[in-house]
Amino acid sequence: MPDDQRGSRLTKLQGLREHGIEPYGRRFPKDQTLAECRALGEAVPEGDEPGPAVRTAGRIVAQRDFGKAAFLNLQDQSGAIQVYIRKNVVGPEAFALYQLLDVGDFLGVEGTLGRTRTGELTIFVTALTPLSKALRPLPEKWHGLRDVETRFRQRYLDLIANEAARATFTARSRIIAAVRRHLEERGFLEVETPMMQALAGGAAARPFVTHHNALGMDLYLRISPELFLKRLLVGSLDRVFEINRNFRNEGLSTQHNPEFTMLEVYQAYADYEVMMALAESIVRAAADAVGLGDSAPYGEEGRAVRIAPPWPRITYHDAVRQHAGIDPMDMAAVRAKAREFDVDEAPLPDYVVLNEVFERTAEPACWDVTIVYDYPAELCPLAKTKRGDATIAERFEIFGFGVELGNAYSELNDPQEQAAKFRAQLGKDETGNKQIDEDYVTALEHGMPPAGGLGIGIDRLVMLLTNSASIRDVILFPMLRPQAEEEG
Repeated sequence: MPDDQRGSRLTKLQGLREHGIEPYGRRFPKDQTLAECRALGEAVPEGDEPGPAVRTAGRIVAQRDFGKAAFLNLQDQSGAIQVYIRKNVVGPEAFALYQLLDVGDFLGVEGTLGRTRTGELTIFVTALTPLSKALRPLPEKWHGLRDVETRFRQRYLDLIANEAARATFTARSRIIAAVRRHLEERGFLEVETPMMQALAGGAAARPFVTHHNALGMDLYLRISPELFLKRLLVGSLDRVFEINRNFRNEGLSTQHNPEFTMLEVYQAYADYEVMMALAESIVRAAADAVGLGDSAPYGEEGRAVRIAPPWPRITYHDAVRQHAGIDPMDMAAVRAKAREFDVDEAPLPDYVVLNEVFERTAEPACWDVTIVYDYPAELCPLAKTKRGDATIAERFEIFGFGVELGNAYSELNDPQEQAAKFRAQLGKDETGNKQIDEDYVTALEHGMPPAGGLGIGIDRLVMLLTNSASIRDVILFPMLRPQAEEEG
């Protein structure tokens, strides 16, 4: 920012103080939002007859001076409106205050609604109150700010400049509220579980490690709330959910942020088929909240992603057959296919190699929202196996626009089987975990009812429902590489 711009604003700041005005004012009785002003003005005809009186406030985002009069555009969360200030109406002293204002400042106004000669709805100002002085200007060409690094590093500028960004985060809020309301209406209780945990459990992922000084022990930022939520099923809370923050010490991409939001839901006396229906209804409620119908446009070309239930369903092995073109039981063919994707498959167990092939072929092929179910049991240490086939787990995942949106199980509630699976998993996942969550096993030994569990990635769901290309577009303050390394 040029020093002369900052210097000019500092001079005006001092000028406000010399006029007895506090440049960073206090409460202002804002009677209407700018959108409400526009609604009040819909019936205002052209002509000199004044319309309704209003008292409102917002940020100055445009300024046009005409000597003894000026037009400004004010903006708030709800929208924008034009205001007109005339020296012979507000008086010389108030007009002198106006002349100390810049684009970016916050201003309170009182006046009447009317229309200009061109028919533009306008607030004709009778009194003005400076509310906050901006010492830095908005970025050059800030309308439709497109610089990716600036948008993510200085989200406040993005929200000022880009109506689409404001709309995305408004939609995110509505989606989360709709999900919460939908579950509460079905008897689910919202709960909170620890973000710092003595053991990293509930998912296979690398955790962030922190240290508790008073206890002299390392703790982990949670990678999943699953094991705590299932403890609540043991405690006779039959329907629970948490919209939670999870932390996974992994890479950055358009689909991954180390800190992300997940919905997790558990229902006693249910199974994965019940969770399939619940997932469909949750996504339907979320889509309704942002005015979508049976499909959501996605991508630059706006290709339709069908979201309306019932979703297509296909077994895991059939998905491999269909999209990889191989028999998933033929491990020689599976390993050969993995090598086509440059997977170093030789040291990997069969089920991991098969999943590598699945993730590279079936997952990206699921454009419409689809349920893939009945996974290899080795992939699912927390899931119940199918009756009569211990090699298959009652698990499904939800895919849409080529990415995973959710995951669900018929929950394993046999404490002995769970302990054995925990032991078998030790050291096999990315966490390198060498401890079993004995307290969770103890909880199961007190009896957990049969249950279904469901997790849906809120960030990716919002990406789909707002046609956002990157997870960074739907997280207000995403994790970014150090500025010198930022690739845009």
